[in-house]
Amino acid sequence: MGHTATTPPTLATLILLAALSSLPLNMFLPSLANMVQDFRTDYALMNLSVSGYLGVTAVLQVIIGPLSDRYGRRPVLLACLATFAVASLGCAVATDIWTFLGFRILQGAVISGWVLSLATIRDTAPAQTAAGLIAYVSMAMSVAPMLGPMFGGVLDAFFGWRSSFLVLAAAGTAGLLLCWFDLGETNRVRSGTFARQLLAYPALFRSGRFWGYATCIAFSRAAFYAFLSGVPLVARTALDLPVAELGLYMGTITAGFFLGAFLSGRYARRFSLSTMMVCGRVAACAGLCLGLVLFSAGIVNEVTVFGATLFVGLGNGLTIPSGDAGVLSVRPELAGSSSGLSGALTVGTGAIVALITGVILSEQNAVYELVGVMLVCSALGLASALVVQWLDQTPVPV
Repeated sequence: MGHTATTPPTLATLILLAALSSLPLNMFLPSLANMVQDFRTDYALMNLSVSGYLGVTAVLQVIIGPLSDRYGRRPVLLACLATFAVASLGCAVATDIWTFLGFRILQGAVISGWVLSLATIRDTAPAQTAAGLIAYVSMAMSVAPMLGPMFGGVLDAFFGWRSSFLVLAAAGTAGLLLCWFDLGETNRVRSGTFARQLLAYPALFRSGRFWGYATCIAFSRAAFYAFLSGVPLVARTALDLPVAELGLYMGTITAGFFLGAFLSGRYARRFSLSTMMVCGRVAACAGLCLGLVLFSAGIVNEVTVFGATLFVGLGNGLTIPSGDAGVLSVRPELAGSSSGLSGALTVGTGAIVALITGVILSEQNAVYELVGVMLVCSALGLASALVVQWLDQTPVPV
């Protein structure tokens, strides 16, 4: 294929990879009803294309990270993107639900774009610089899921649901070519064997800093998963919002994240990782507490509900880039493994919190219960950030 990359990728390439890794999750969601009819199946089985996909990406992150530590970021990423492109084409031409779900599972390989973008940044930049760069990559992760369903809906309206997967196949192929020409190997300290790599894991698992960073990220994102799970009920019972308006208001939390990530990109180099994390958690908790106060005063409307949750997005944008940089910095030689393990913990925690949210929310008090769950998650994230800050002041490495 001609020239292959030998130098580290540009930031633009990493941003595009991050966006591509998040796009397949929900781009086709507007088409679910049409797909149910086309495959002559039921909605519950069709919904496995979402929940099953999330589960697969959680498992793959644990595998992809160590593979990249052993064999390098470049070959693992190229193999995953090729798998994703073929799987997307398979989804587009599938004639029955089981064939579709099989290829849909293989699509999960694209999560490598996120995991290995973070590891690549940490390979080439010190921790605080990495936090700033990760913030800009995270902005792409917030925008792509917001625009994906809109784009998918337009494609379905004009060309049918299969067109969304054809576009994803083309995007995967373009990503593969981009990485071939602009993603040189950045992992210069590869683990010699998997056995040697496994021997290094206990030091990572025993690290209080690693678990502090990882649990802070997991609980921060869990508040967002709770929001996604519970806000439709709040919109119907407390706000009486039409579906179209709900979609617009749901974008506020993503807008908050975008702003927080932008601020992280600007200021992460000036402050320690733990300071940025604590600031983000305080902002999230403060916004949610203010919301509960206003609700108690009888002021329950779109501004107070989505204004409170906007602070969760803002806080996550401030917290998560520094948390990701911290996870990757505990054992830089295991950056890929650390990124994968943290990502799997985040997805697993988010899935559990979303399930709990769906169980405990009631029509009578949905707004209090949803904001309460989000506050608990944000407070647990704050506790984790404070632990990291305390460990930073501990003279003995932990």
